[in-house]
Amino acid sequence: MRIHIATDHAGLEFSATLQQHLTDAGHEVIDHGPVAYDALDDYPGFCIAAARGVAADQAAGVDALGVVFGGSGNGEQIAANKVTGIRAALVWNDSTAALARQHNDANVISIGARQHTVDEATRFIDLFIAEPFSGDERHARRIAQLAEYETTGAIAAHPFE
Repeated sequence: MRIHIATDHAGLEFSATLQQHLTDAGHEVIDHGPVAYDALDDYPGFCIAAARGVAADQAAGVDALGVVFGGSGNGEQIAANKVTGIRAALVWNDSTAALARQHNDANVISIGARQHTVDEATRFIDLFIAEPFSGDERHARRIAQLAEYETTGAIAAHPFE
């Protein structure tokens, strides 16, 4: 599987370690940066680039997911979710890592590098990658509604007043 990864200065050490872990597990890792520590760097460009990579790969039929890191993971998740077709989930434990895929068919996860150890982050990523989308009708319906709103600004089944 192709894994797009991005961070900011807070997650740079995590990123290097996790890229090696993912490569050792047989994944193709695409690093969207940064490549050097800069305490004043801005995460949106890096995270959006990773999310765009995931969206483009998935549109082309390539099996791909993304991982973004920052201090808390919140801003990185928000940035990734600005990309059409991306469903980025903030992950903070084993359950949220698995459910992000199982129920939400998330294609990007965000992890707070200042909130977790490298071992925890590695476990979350491995769980996320291994967990398939359940395909349950209720989850598929909800994901379709999100995609509908993302592209049209409306949800036919739930008209806004």
